[in-house]
Amino acid sequence: MASFLEISKDADLDQLVDELAARTRGNRRRSLRLLAWQTTVKASYAMKRLMDIVFSALGMMLLSPVFLAIAVAVKASSPGPVFFSQTRVGRYGRNFKFYKFRSMRQDAEAQKVALLAQNESADGVIFKMKNDPRITKVGRFLRRTSLDELPQLWNVFIGDMSLVGPRPPVPSEVQEYTLEDRKRLDVIPGITCLWQIQGRSEIPFNEQVRLDKEYILAPSVWKDIVILLKTIPAIIGGKGAY
Repeated sequence: MASFLEISKDADLDQLVDELAARTRGNRRRSLRLLAWQTTVKASYAMKRLMDIVFSALGMMLLSPVFLAIAVAVKASSPGPVFFSQTRVGRYGRNFKFYKFRSMRQDAEAQKVALLAQNESADGVIFKMKNDPRITKVGRFLRRTSLDELPQLWNVFIGDMSLVGPRPPVPSEVQEYTLEDRKRLDVIPGITCLWQIQGRSEIPFNEQVRLDKEYILAPSVWKDIVILLKTIPAIIGGKGAY
């Protein structure tokens, strides 16, 4: 009887050792898969950041004559500064200064309160008007061609923004976000994105959120390049630009 019990105990011990070894091998494989995934994600972000730095720097250098011409036109069209700066919300809710060429009258923010009732955004979270009376003549051209967005190349260069990513919201918009909407803040915001190439301001806010989440769930450098290339005809077409 004693020898049988000893054999049984030895068999249980061997089985336990085998199970522990199997678990160890399984944990090691999971750790390796996790490490490979983390390395891939980090490499992707590094490549994206490198592309942002290179293209934003080249863009600012090559387009410097355009910057100068726009600055002169903005200054001549209405009193006020050449650039418009505004607090926007970036990745993980961090605020940063967002730059554009000024396309509205200097008192535009003060006048916005009186125009809120005329908001044409279907969802009410963002403010949009096709014939916004605050926009200057030069500003209307800049908005239609998206030239007013060029100063954001500086935001990209210093790392507040990326070339491609969800558009950065203002703090008041974020206050209206649901928990689902806040997923847009999981990545660095960008100059252009999926809904920018599919209709810009004509895309309802809920659809903007859906497209942004679609981008966030499957990011890639190749996808960024495709979006950047599609941005050019979207700007030329002018759909949803106001």
